[in-house]
Amino acid sequence: MYTGWPDEVDLGPVTVLTGRDRGAYPHGNSVLVRGNEQTLLIDPSLTVHEAGGLPGGLNPDLILLSHCHEDHLAGLSLFPGSPVLIHPGDRQGLDSIERFMDIYGMAPGPSAAFAAEIVSNFHYQPRPDAGTFVDGEMIDLGGVTVEIHHAPGHTRGHTVFVIPEARAAYLGDIDLSGFGPYYGDAWSDLEAFEDTIAMCEQLDAEHFITFHHKGVISGRAEFLSALDRFASAIERRETAMIGFLSASPRTLEEMVAHRFIYRPHVELVFADSVEKRSIGLHLDRLTTQGRVKLIQGRYHLVAD
Repeated sequence: MYTGWPDEVDLGPVTVLTGRDRGAYPHGNSVLVRGNEQTLLIDPSLTVHEAGGLPGGLNPDLILLSHCHEDHLAGLSLFPGSPVLIHPGDRQGLDSIERFMDIYGMAPGPSAAFAAEIVSNFHYQPRPDAGTFVDGEMIDLGGVTVEIHHAPGHTRGHTVFVIPEARAAYLGDIDLSGFGPYYGDAWSDLEAFEDTIAMCEQLDAEHFITFHHKGVISGRAEFLSALDRFASAIERRETAMIGFLSASPRTLEEMVAHRFIYRPHVELVFADSVEKRSIGLHLDRLTTQGRVKLIQGRYHLVAD
């Protein structure tokens, strides 16, 4: 059991609740937004659950979820009376664990194992009462507003929140980490993620909050540099795939075993599923571009 509360970062009406281990998975950095009339919580993390709730026993008037992944709602069960809003693209994941797992699109064996982990380790409980927000909507908390910016790619409904009065933007799982963008689910989209990264370059803010690792980056120049490094992982992965194919035609299974997303030593129940989906998205693009051809189950690099 985690005891005590981690560091808090004060950005005026916004407080970043730094997760355990600096918000490294399975933990994350939750965000409190306080207006004159209401208090809003964004993405209640596993740290929130382990701490037994929010500082001072606060009960939020409203909870926003950036998307429907296990680590972003691990603390949700502590607030059964607080209304919950999420983008309609991810809404079904709050109906049941079965519909939640559809977002990932894993094979039956890994899906069952991961579903059990989500319930036991991330305290998943359905919230069929959850409502939705839409892109461009503004939520007024009384002198403080939260702007909704749909930012798909990671999931269909992934959303960024901007709080103008704090000059702050919460980026969710656009986490600016060295790992780079995650687009390994059935509901992920590589090109949508690239469009989202371009959209984030235009966000009107000075403080940029990530759910994992970075926490708060202050200053646009530093943010844009971090965003560029984050995005570069996409090209780095694709270049590595092309290099692997240049040596010999490969099956998708051989590429999954080689690992282009996770390091070879990483053992996660969903690792192979993420590799297969992510590699598949790159191969689809390379095939459409005429740079790769699938012949008798093997991907061949097309000579220039």
